[in-house]
This record gives sequence, C-alpha cells and structure tokens, in this order.
Amino acid sequence: MAVPFWRSSDLPPASVLKYYLYKSTKAVEFYRPIMYLFFLAQGLNFTQIAILEAIYNLTTLLGEIPTGYIGDRVGRRNSLLTGTALISLTLIGIGLSSSFWALATLYVCWSMGYNFRSGSEDAWLYDTLTDDLSEDQFAHVRGRGESVALAIGAGAAIIGGYLGSIDLSYPWFVAAGVTAIGVFVLLTIDEPATYERTDTTALSFRRTLSIIRRTISERNIRAFVLYYYVLYAAVTYLVFVFLQPIFETIVLDFGVSQSQVRSLLGWFYAAYSLFGAGLSYYTGTIRARLGLRTWFLWLPFVVGGALVGMYFVPVLALPTFLLIRGLSDVTRSFAGQYINDRIETMGRATILSAMAMVSGLAVVPFQLGSGVISDVVSPLFALAVAGVVLVVSSAGILLWEAPIEE
Repeated sequence: MAVPFWRSSDLPPASVLKYYLYKSTKAVEFYRPIMYLFFLAQGLNFTQIAILEAIYNLTTLLGEIPTGYIGDRVGRRNSLLTGTALISLTLIGIGLSSSFWALATLYVCWSMGYNFRSGSEDAWLYDTLTDDLSEDQFAHVRGRGESVALAIGAGAAIIGGYLGSIDLSYPWFVAAGVTAIGVFVLLTIDEPATYERTDTTALSFRRTLSIIRRTISERNIRAFVLYYYVLYAAVTYLVFVFLQPIFETIVLDFGVSQSQVRSLLGWFYAAYSLFGAGLSYYTGTIRARLGLRTWFLWLPFVVGGALVGMYFVPVLALPTFLLIRGLSDVTRSFAGQYINDRIETMGRATILSAMAMVSGLAVVPFQLGSGVISDVVSPLFALAVAGVVLVVSSAGILLWEAPIEE
C-alpha cells in the first residue's frame, strides 16, 4: 500500500508546491463574467456565439486522443508547456479580435491548448506521486490544487468585472499574462522518473487505441465511464450553461434592477469559486471519511434531486449552483484517482484524454435537448428534466453493474 510522502505538519515536496503554483496560473475567471458581453460588443450575434462554442467542442472531440498520445510520447511536461503557451497566445488574440472568422480560428487554437493539458496534467501528477510511493494521495493533492485555482479565481472574477467596465479587452490580456507565468513554472519541473523508465518509443498510435479499448471494456471501469463521464458530467455541464439566465431571472424577481445584474454576477462567481475552493481543499478528508464508493453511489441522486427541487422552489437554484460546483470539483479529483489507480503509466495521458473526449461527446445531445426544452418551457424546467434523467439512468446502471469498487 502506498504511504503518504509528507506529514501533515510538513510542507509538501517541491514538485507538489510547483504543481500548486502552476494551478494558480490557470484561473480563467478574469474574462468569464464579461466573456459573452465582449463577443456581443464585437458585433457577433447569438447564433455566431453558439457556432464558436460548437467549434470549440468539435475541436476538443477530435483533438483529445491525438494530443494525449503526443503527451505520452514526448512527455507530459512538454505537452503542458505547449498547451499553456498556446492558450496564453490565444487569449491575447481574442482580446485583439473584432471579427467572427478571427475568433473562430482562435477558438480552434484555444481548444487545442486545453487538449494538450487535459490528460497530461493528471498523468504528470499521478506519476510524480508514484515516484514517492504516494499515488493514493492523488485526490488529496489534486483537490488542494483545485482549491488554490478556485480561490484565486474568486478574486480574478471580481477584478475581471471591474476591468471589463473599463475595456472589455483588458480581462483577456490579464488572463493571458497570468497564464504565461505557468510556462515559466513548467520550465522548472521535471518529468517523473516513473514516466522516464517507460519505453514510450514502443507506444504506437494503434497500440494506444488498443489500450483505450481494453481499459474501457474492463468491468467497473465501463460502468463508471457511463455513470460519471457520460451522465453526471453531462448534466452538471448544463448547470454551468444555464447559471447566468437563471440567476438573472431570480434576482430580477427579487426586485434587483437590470443594471445591477452584471456586478452581482461577478460577486456570485466569486462566491461560486470560493465555495468550490473550500470543498476541494478537504478532498482528502472527504475521501477518508466517506470513501469513493459511498460518494459516487449517493452523488447522482443528491444532485438530481436538487435539480428537480429547484424547479418547484426557484430560489433554491442559487444554493444548488454552489453545491453542484463544489461537488463537481471534488468529484473530478475522485474520478481521476479511481481511473489512474486502474491504468498503467504507458498510455496514461491518452486514456485520461479519452475520458475527457467521452464527456465532450456525451454532452452534445444533452445540450441540444436542453436548448429545445429551455426555449419551449424554461431553463429551470430543462435542468429538472436533466435531474430526472440523471437519477433514473444512474439507478439503471447500478442495477446493471456496480460502477465503482474501493
């Protein structure tokens, strides 16, 4: 059994501290409160904005496995460097853009940047912890890293809102500068010895695809992929999509003026991030107290029930959004721990990227269906339907096969 490689009273190793520093440069909240306002100010309509989102998602789907394979072949650090540099340059480009076609091109680059980081980041961390025989600390360390990113993101959301009131381009430039710091942090880290001992030259793309197929077909993993990466991830994605219109409807019903909604959104995003940071900080403690099995068995029913409940009592939407944000970050760390514990170093980044691709593909029908329901009825009703689908489908998977084992 793996043992902790530092006592709780000691500072973490340098590699983990650098990981936390790198995570702190990933705060994207600078531009999030003004993102769609910026696009509208450039003359885009809602259809063009939807097309940009579709371009991003399509690039993610097509790029996840190839970029994960590159990360396994050339190194996770090099893949992270490429992705981080690409994201930083893209953010500058977006801030300077004023046409749909320029933004469409930049959205492809933006998605590719995140593709290079998605599987390689968790693969690098897990193998680094494996070097010290502490891979069972993955969820704990990743949770602390998410906590750092979210806490900084809370302040970034407020700053971004104020910067946007001066010029809607400024938040993009500041985000690019902070992201660029991540490049310099990554230059100081090393590849894990666990990875360097692996003969990656023998890893062909065909063999990688075979590893993915074999992994996903394994008992427990196949059910877990459906349970978490398809159902839960897709439903919670919808929550983030509909947050702004539902928030606006609720606060307007409370008598808040339309002119105050944007500033309140910035503060709500800050609270949103801080709540997620608080729960993520205690990821290791939550795992020790509850265990992965108990967490995942109850999760879809708690979230699904909350989504249904807020349709009947709309004011519950605000605490429900906070709850789901906090649960999602912790759950993502737990899912990474569960999958990483069951795969080998060779092909690790590609498999993790494949999981992200599955989530990206699964969310498409949920997006389309919820969009139609929202137009016909309301976003609250769409989320209630998603909650019912989550509860019923999760129960069906549990009857078919246990999705998780300790």
